[in-house]
Amino acid sequence: MKEEVKNCQNCQKDFTIEEEDFSFYEKIKVPPPTFCPECRFQRRLMFRNERHLYKRECGLCKKNIISTFSPKKPRIVYCQKCWWSDKWNPLDYGREYDSKQPFFKQIDSLLHEIPLVALGNNYPTLVNSEYINESGDARNCYLIFDTDFCENVLYSTKLSNMKDSMDIHRGGESELCYESISCYRSSRIFFSEDINNSVDIFFSKNLSGCMNCFGCVNLRNKTYYLWNEPYSKEEYEKKIKLLKSEIITHIGIQSFLLKAEKFWLKKPQKFMHGFQNVNVSGDYLNESKNVKKSFQVRGLEDSKFCQFLKDGGVKNAYDYTIWGNNAELVYECINVGMGIHNTKFCNVCALGNTINTEYSIWCLDVMNLFGCSGLRKKKYCILNKQYSPEEFISLRNKIIEDMQKNPYIDKKGRVWKYGEFFPYDLSYYGYNETDADTYFPISKDKAFDFGWKWLEETSSEYKISIKAENLPSMISDVKDDILEEIIECSLCRKAYRFTSAEIIFLRRFNLPLPDKCFECRLKRRLARMNPMRLWHRKCMKEGCQNEFETSYAPDRSEIIYCESCYNKEVY
Repeated sequence: MKEEVKNCQNCQKDFTIEEEDFSFYEKIKVPPPTFCPECRFQRRLMFRNERHLYKRECGLCKKNIISTFSPKKPRIVYCQKCWWSDKWNPLDYGREYDSKQPFFKQIDSLLHEIPLVALGNNYPTLVNSEYINESGDARNCYLIFDTDFCENVLYSTKLSNMKDSMDIHRGGESELCYESISCYRSSRIFFSEDINNSVDIFFSKNLSGCMNCFGCVNLRNKTYYLWNEPYSKEEYEKKIKLLKSEIITHIGIQSFLLKAEKFWLKKPQKFMHGFQNVNVSGDYLNESKNVKKSFQVRGLEDSKFCQFLKDGGVKNAYDYTIWGNNAELVYECINVGMGIHNTKFCNVCALGNTINTEYSIWCLDVMNLFGCSGLRKKKYCILNKQYSPEEFISLRNKIIEDMQKNPYIDKKGRVWKYGEFFPYDLSYYGYNETDADTYFPISKDKAFDFGWKWLEETSSEYKISIKAENLPSMISDVKDDILEEIIECSLCRKAYRFTSAEIIFLRRFNLPLPDKCFECRLKRRLARMNPMRLWHRKCMKEGCQNEFETSYAPDRSEIIYCESCYNKEVY
């Protein structure tokens, strides 16, 4: 089919479905979407609560637990140990399909009755990592989110194969990193961003194959550089010793950060972040091919409208948010990965042979499911009821036909037929609890205008014992009894604490105690990232006529080059 312009059901803006999009929808046998790409992304994020954690009671063993579900929510929540055990049978919650009711109402009823898992982890793979979420294969980790295969990592997000690091956003195959963004195959990276295959880097940006650099930008395969100027090994080591003596306090760190950011602005930036790509558009793409309008992905091929796929091995995917790891034919899903195939409209369906699964939540190593929750190693189920293969195919086809004739209609008049992700009403969370609020922040009133949920925050139960402003300025002055203190964040004024692993890490590198809570530190890193949006711009190199799509807005102060001009500058 030729391209077609449609009007989004949610934001009422026009969007274009291109010829290549129709080809994909035909391949996976779904109708074209009725929501624009941005609203589809936002909608998926509304079903994910990554970092808001609460205390509540396990519905089975009755122990006090940490969960993404507020105790205010009338849901049955099991701790990870109970949920992953054989103490309950998800098939016991199965029910007959009722052709007189919209299918999404029946899924909603199931989700209100079946036990939900407290945290979104691959629980059997965790070792001494109780306070993490949306993660797997973690050992000795604390407050890490959307990470896999990590060891001794603290306060970090969106990582894969990291060790002995703290306060990192995006990275892989690296170790001994601190307060940095996008570090890959590197070691000892501090206060830096966009670093690849490098070692011993401070306050630098966009370095590859470098060692021993401080305050640098756009270098390739350089060693012993200060502010982009070369030095001998002896000169560098003498100067770096003095420089390190100045970053043992927040004042010193802040001074260098400001100087580095001003210095970076003097040098041109490539129109997009990423490496080893072929025919891609978006930003923060690595090792990808034939990818369009995607952000923060790695190892992605022949795909479009994807985000946060950090584990690679993804092919033929549209509207796929978070995870990866050998996934193919994925459409309108969030939190799915690890060997999945032909998976549509799902939230947390993964592991092993998850194939031909639709409209399901938290189903693992399954095949041929439609509208299920909590199933493991099951086949041919609808609404958690088991069928023969023939019965399953017949009923699935009837449900899809009924969804077209008798769709779910929300209170704002949005129509939900087969081919759309779950309706907003089915989300477990208030808008302000979800990842949507991180990337599409709105007010409570605005959320209500759209007909979305909101959770009223409750005051902290913790008594502040010391303000961050009164913490020792240098780690050498910190005593072990700091672990007993409850600190007031210098920015949001909420409570936070230190852990013994954190103190050990900071002492190792002679770095000061953080004066902000984890959430405020993360927000500062996220603010350094470019938005997941593209503008049409022209290369700023004099005489160049190349044009491109970039996440650098036209009113920003950076000097933006096309890839050809940028490569001439840095190589």
